[in-house]
Amino acid sequence: MRDPIPPPTMLVQLTQPLADKLDLKTMPYHVHEILIGFLAYHFILYGLSPVISKLLWPKTYANFNRRTRLNWDIHWVSMIQALFINGAALYVIFTDPERKEMDWKGRLWGYTPASGMVQGFAAGYFLWDLQVCLQHFSICGMGALVHAIGALAITCIGFKPFGNYYGLSFILYELSTPFLNVHWFCDKLGLTGSKLQLYNGIALLFTFFACRVVWGSYQSFMIYSDIYKALTTPASQLTSLLMDDDVCGRNSSARAYGGPVSCEITELPMWLVSVYLAGNTALSFLNIYWFSQMVKAVRKRFVPAEDTKVKKGQ
Repeated sequence: MRDPIPPPTMLVQLTQPLADKLDLKTMPYHVHEILIGFLAYHFILYGLSPVISKLLWPKTYANFNRRTRLNWDIHWVSMIQALFINGAALYVIFTDPERKEMDWKGRLWGYTPASGMVQGFAAGYFLWDLQVCLQHFSICGMGALVHAIGALAITCIGFKPFGNYYGLSFILYELSTPFLNVHWFCDKLGLTGSKLQLYNGIALLFTFFACRVVWGSYQSFMIYSDIYKALTTPASQLTSLLMDDDVCGRNSSARAYGGPVSCEITELPMWLVSVYLAGNTALSFLNIYWFSQMVKAVRKRFVPAEDTKVKKGQ
């Protein structure tokens, strides 16, 4: 399936040497989307969010201190990014015929320009996140910085290409993000404990559990299984294979706009397997932990005051 935003030829040529050096074969065809995303998210942070916030919530926004105001604007970037990237990922998942036909080899090494487009915008967001964390380190903290570095690194691995198929599947983690942002906005707008926050909290817990715990665990099992097949396949068979158009771009759609049609299957280096599995496993456990914390946070806002006093008295 084609990338709906063709890459500028000059930009592809300029970034090709760097891509070759880093062994990121498909990156030149999506650098423009990385840059578009990076700049667009900065525009939302420093332009769109402050202007709209001053119009809709002038007193509230004006009374925020520097830390809260920055977090408010960051949450609006997160909200818009989550809505956009989820929509794009779902569209490609349901409409990309080449992606649907991929076997385990395609799921690990395969690539289509449309999936690369989604990956490019995701990389643009994490690059923006990294820059914001560095610029506002005193506010964002070390945890946010480490997360930004790790997320950007894992996303860029997809440009090898590796795990591009699963990259879209894991992006669906973000389906719960809009509800998380609404929950945060309710607290800042004096709507703590309101019906809006209650209904949103129910939606948040449901989507988080369904997308991150259930769907995420299933996708983790799938990629673990595919990696196991790759590791147990003799190296001589792996290095002699070249995935055909059914895997990397049937009907020449992957060739459109410069994307490769065939992808070489190479032996998986253990450092790549270790980094990917360690990061994915850690995130799976974090999702379970975060879900338990969300349950506590939502309950805390809707426990009757009398019950709270009784518990404190005990």
